[in-house]
Amino acid sequence: MRKDIHSSAIPVICRECEARHGGICSVLEPDELLRLGRQARRREVPAGTELISAGVPVDTFANILSGVVKLTKLLPDGRQQIVGLKFAPDFLGRPFAEASNVSAVAASTVRLCVFPRSDLEDMAQRSHAFEHRLHTQSLRELDDAREWLMILGQKSASQKLASFLLLLGTHIDPRVAGFSNVIDLPWTRSDIAEFLGLTMETVSRQLAHLRNAEVISIEKNRHVTVLDQAALRAEAGL
Repeated sequence: MRKDIHSSAIPVICRECEARHGGICSVLEPDELLRLGRQARRREVPAGTELISAGVPVDTFANILSGVVKLTKLLPDGRQQIVGLKFAPDFLGRPFAEASNVSAVAASTVRLCVFPRSDLEDMAQRSHAFEHRLHTQSLRELDDAREWLMILGQKSASQKLASFLLLLGTHIDPRVAGFSNVIDLPWTRSDIAEFLGLTMETVSRQLAHLRNAEVISIEKNRHVTVLDQAALRAEAGL
């Protein structure tokens, strides 16, 4: 019988973790959490901090507790392309690989639970449930990437921006079950344009369209409130 997940045997750092129940650690028994949690530490980093460098070996992995992490690829001409986003309670790292082929950069203030790579890989070998959870998350990320490729390749500028806001609203706040109507944009309009394959002027124009249609409100340039989620979904072509 599985032990009570709320057992006092669970480390304090795990009992207080906002991301644990939806993240990779959710399948661990209390004694397994204790083993992994002995070396875990909390870390908060500001926007712009590089968390993983492409091609550089890493000795730690992390669970994202809050904030947004962007994944980037370096192009031959020196430009960087944003190829993905990670939110709480996503896992940051590539177990059993020497290095990542993408860089990971904090797009906002990010809180992490960091643990040694060796401890996590050892846990994956000890626990089939934990290994399965890692594989499941990797497959979900692959599905998300394919979905986003479809959005970038097939949707109009207005649909892309609406889809982006829906993506943020669904994942931006791990404490909210479902969709968060309040979104603090983690990027400038230039960054959003880069991610969506649009110009900054087009992003500004589409945000103004959604605001004028009373689908969203915008304060202080980055604080977005979704006033009509159904209308936003319609704008996204859903």
